[in-house]
Amino acid sequence: MGKMEAKREAKRRAILAAARDEFLSVGFEAANMDRIAAAAEVTKQTVYRYFPSKIDLFEATIRYIGQSSGADFTHHLEGPDPKAALVQFAQGFVRWHLEEESLCVFRLLIAESARSPEIVRTFFSVAPDETNAALATFFAQRLGVTEPEAHVRLLTSILLAHRDDALLGRGRPDDHEIARHAEMAVRIVLADLGVRSTS
Repeated sequence: MGKMEAKREAKRRAILAAARDEFLSVGFEAANMDRIAAAAEVTKQTVYRYFPSKIDLFEATIRYIGQSSGADFTHHLEGPDPKAALVQFAQGFVRWHLEEESLCVFRLLIAESARSPEIVRTFFSVAPDETNAALATFFAQRLGVTEPEAHVRLLTSILLAHRDDALLGRGRPDDHEIARHAEMAVRIVLADLGVRSTS
């Protein structure tokens, strides 16, 4: 990467970091492009040069949050043993969805979905849809499931069981509980598929 490219990338990341702080602190509707520009130490025109609209900036911010917060748990699905790969994925999935930043994103979506339905569509096109596609490919290619969508929904629904309590401040599971929950969820799904568990 040359000097100019590095400078542009640094500016882009500064805008995204400022946008993340703005969106998560005041929400999508109240987010102000002038404040984002000031926090990123760029002009508002520069923000719009990188991101033509607020919804474009929101989409890029969701991707940025995922990339900077350890949300890349789908890489576990490449592991050599299918069951172990699925368990590792499940643990990463649960941990990411219980992180404070992730919970803030979901609170924002819940609070503003009625007034700004486009943010929900944007979020699901960036995060869950990509995760579900990776899981569906795993079930089809690694486990031979011809119609994997129902099992993708079953697994992710079980894995999200603790999120409501976390969203409402009723506590979160510790690492041991997360590992046990992930194992149980995978065992349930594999049993439904007729895949014999060895553990």
